[in-house]
Amino acid sequence: MYLARLQRLKATLATAHLECAAAIAGPNLYYLTGLSFHLSERPTVGFFPRDGDPVIVAGSLEEAKIKNGAPYGVRSFVYGDADGPAQAFMQAAQALKLNKARLGVEARRMRVMELDYIEEALPGLAAEPAEDLFAALRMTKDADEIKAMREAVVIAEKALAATLPQIKVGLTEREVAAELVVQTLRAGSDADLPFAPIVASGPNSALPHATVTDRALQKGDLLTLDWGAATRRYFSDLTRTFALGEVAPELKQIYELVKAANAAAQAAAKPGATCASVDAAARRVIADGGYGEHFVHRVGHGLGLEGHEEPSMHGKNEMPLETGMTFTIEPGIYLPGKGGVRIEDDVVVTAEGCESLSTYPRELETIGV
Repeated sequence: MYLARLQRLKATLATAHLECAAAIAGPNLYYLTGLSFHLSERPTVGFFPRDGDPVIVAGSLEEAKIKNGAPYGVRSFVYGDADGPAQAFMQAAQALKLNKARLGVEARRMRVMELDYIEEALPGLAAEPAEDLFAALRMTKDADEIKAMREAVVIAEKALAATLPQIKVGLTEREVAAELVVQTLRAGSDADLPFAPIVASGPNSALPHATVTDRALQKGDLLTLDWGAATRRYFSDLTRTFALGEVAPELKQIYELVKAANAAAQAAAKPGATCASVDAAARRVIADGGYGEHFVHRVGHGLGLEGHEEPSMHGKNEMPLETGMTFTIEPGIYLPGKGGVRIEDDVVVTAEGCESLSTYPRELETIGV
């Protein structure tokens, strides 16, 4: 599998007229090698030349991992804390023979530190952003990747089921978030969660990216829970909104609109449809309901080894969907000072259309009283 990914990368490099691609510790390096490295003060960089074997520069603590775990031939150059990485990068440069080459880098992830070491070792190098190149490799998931994402969804939904009976009026958002994290880990998630959960009650639920506070849950609140789990480094990302007792009629109204918008977007997602058309399907429902100005974000984002990756499901992205693409569908309506609703599912494009990996009901559920 990893060798096939490497060969696909090499073919992409040729098409992009790049001699090499570089990936730091993180999802792209893991995708290509199956090796996990922590991002730290010790730089780790994998170089993937169009011709020849890959090269990894890493701290000496990673030497055995590379030697015993690399899925194909890899040359490694390691360094100790006392000496620092400069010499290892010089040795890697000599092995790669890339003077005056075009190198594709992760412009959104690579730090100044890694780029400085690379440019010092390869002074004639031309570093160019390669996000599109890596995204093209990873957007379409294989069966094993989709299986891992299904497992991450099952874990997240199991955690929610265990958390909901514990939620009561009077608890704080922080207490609910702690319970949700504990239950997610108990359900079998990797310890490295996709993100810190959002627990937003009452007026806080009108903030799409609310942070957890010490606000106590109150009767009549909407409560939004946005959380996820991880399995074999693949993520789930779900949102459900609940009622704490009887809520105002307008809040029920926007809930039904968001639920309908979620269904419309899922129905629109199929091979050949554009990301923009999926966003438009959800946006049309909410706009027709009179709340278009309160749907303030894209309908979703790609999901996999990262919580946010390609494709971006916004209204100007004319990229056509392909079988195997995975992303979220998460329309929302946010009324400042009153409350908000978001319903988020993880989906995969199939030959027949769109399959939701998440199965938790989307009806408005009353809890906590």
